Amino acid sequence: MTKRVIHVGVGTFGRRWCSEFLSANIADKTVEVVAVVDVDEAALDLGRRLLGLPESRCYTDPEKAFAENDADFCTIVVPPNYHERIVDIAIAHGVDILCEKPIADTMGASVRIANKVKAASRKMAVTMSHRFDQDKTTLRSIIRSGQLGKVNTVSCRYMADLRAHMAWGALFRHTMQDPLMIEGAVHHLDLVADFAGARCQTLYASTWKPSWAEYAGDTDGIVVMTFENGARGIYEGSSSAAVGMNDWSHEYVRVECEEGTAILNNREIEVFQRQKLVRQRSREGKGQKIQLMTQPKWLNTWLIERFCDWLDDGPQMETHVEANVQASALIFSAIESQRTGSVVNVQDYLYRHS
Repeated sequence: MTKRVIHVGVGTFGRRWCSEFLSANIADKTVEVVAVVDVDEAALDLGRRLLGLPESRCYTDPEKAFAENDADFCTIVVPPNYHERIVDIAIAHGVDILCEKPIADTMGASVRIANKVKAASRKMAVTMSHRFDQDKTTLRSIIRSGQLGKVNTVSCRYMADLRAHMAWGALFRHTMQDPLMIEGAVHHLDLVADFAGARCQTLYASTWKPSWAEYAGDTDGIVVMTFENGARGIYEGSSSAAVGMNDWSHEYVRVECEEGTAILNNREIEVFQRQKLVRQRSREGKGQKIQLMTQPKWLNTWLIERFCDWLDDGPQMETHVEANVQASALIFSAIESQRTGSVVNVQDYLYRHS
């Protein structure tokens, strides 16, 4: 059954939601957008044209949009510090929620939102789009198949030349305190944990801003992680690199396992399996090339469809809000680690905010 949607946010990334993610699901009748919301009238007009809506379905006031339109769920694509307000409005009107990452701009707000959603018996999921991209999904299928054995270490590297003002697409990223962690590592640390296959136990982070980065907050960082199943993880991230060797959606991921190694680099995957040889040597580029999985939808286009399936009593989304507090705990405990210079027990940190 086609689901009715109120879309909130037509900023830089919200435009892509309108032109690509929602549009593909409108075309196959998965969803019908009944209203669009943005406080900026120019952005709102763009959303109206992209979604083919009449002016009567366009709102600068989200409360009015929810009051005047029946909807099954809303999509929230506004800066994280505004997420809780829209979630509150959605809950008040009995509307389920599909929200951009992270849940909110603080750990306290993230837990508070998860608790509100649970108390209201509503469904909410977070669009961790990197985890559901074609290349990462293919890599996950290899790791989860068990063909390489138990995971030992996961490495993730992100290097992008976004150092210039407004290069990262939106002003709030250049003015916020921790842009790498909240807007970048929210995906990357989630990926490391996903490939490790367990909750993060401890974490140590160092973040900084090089003098050439035109940001208010830290654009670069290194995070070291331990997981409850014994696996280890390391993350290198930079939005101020000189060269985009592994920039957005083209990250480098290496998963070392008991019986082999899987490497994802610039959307290409190769696998090395252990041979019964003494001192065998291999090098990147000489492994078994893996063809990426194919299907009609990826990223948020796929997640919208999966959310609709969940609303129709299908499988629960992996990124439902109660589970996704773990992703929030990763980035906010990393920020805590940077500020204190200490190793943080992630589960204890989450418990203190629950």
